[in-house]
Amino acid sequence: MRDPGQPVQPGLIPAGALVEPGPIPAGAPVRTARHWVAFLALAAGIVVADQLTKAWVVATVAFGSVLPVFGDYVRIWTVHNSGALFGLFGNQAVLFAALSIGVVVLIVWFHGRSMITNGWFATLALGLLLGGAVGNLADRLRLGYVVDFVDMGIGDLRFYTYNVADAAISTSLVLLILMAVWPSRRRSWIAG
Repeated sequence: MRDPGQPVQPGLIPAGALVEPGPIPAGAPVRTARHWVAFLALAAGIVVADQLTKAWVVATVAFGSVLPVFGDYVRIWTVHNSGALFGLFGNQAVLFAALSIGVVVLIVWFHGRSMITNGWFATLALGLLLGGAVGNLADRLRLGYVVDFVDMGIGDLRFYTYNVADAAISTSLVLLILMAVWPSRRRSWIAG
């Protein structure tokens, strides 16, 4: 057993010692290059999946027609959304395209700051958010509207029609809320 007055060698923790996680030291290394690659790859994957599914739906399902996937509960229904998320504030595609460009810049900036304290959790949440924002921005710039096609509900009680980009944005918002309620220090399972 070690004498309590004897100093411990740097880097060694005595057997049986309880180590509490603390704040990240100011100079703690974070492998930022891996976070940036994962962040951009995830965002690119969302954009590709979003654009490919929209292209397939537009080529396969006539505008306004319905293709049942799971009976009446989940179906494909091609609609043109000229507004914001879930069709709010219609006929404002140019305004939302301009706002989306600003949002993309903010997402990238926020990722640079938050990956230090939230690690892979921030990379995942913000990669999903960036991919969704860019996927819908591509539609607004190219078409003047966003193609939505996933329609869910029971009978006349329907949820908003959405797409892959909207699903990524919604998932990222849940993750960002979790990030906000967690303490601002990295956890071992999310640290990079």
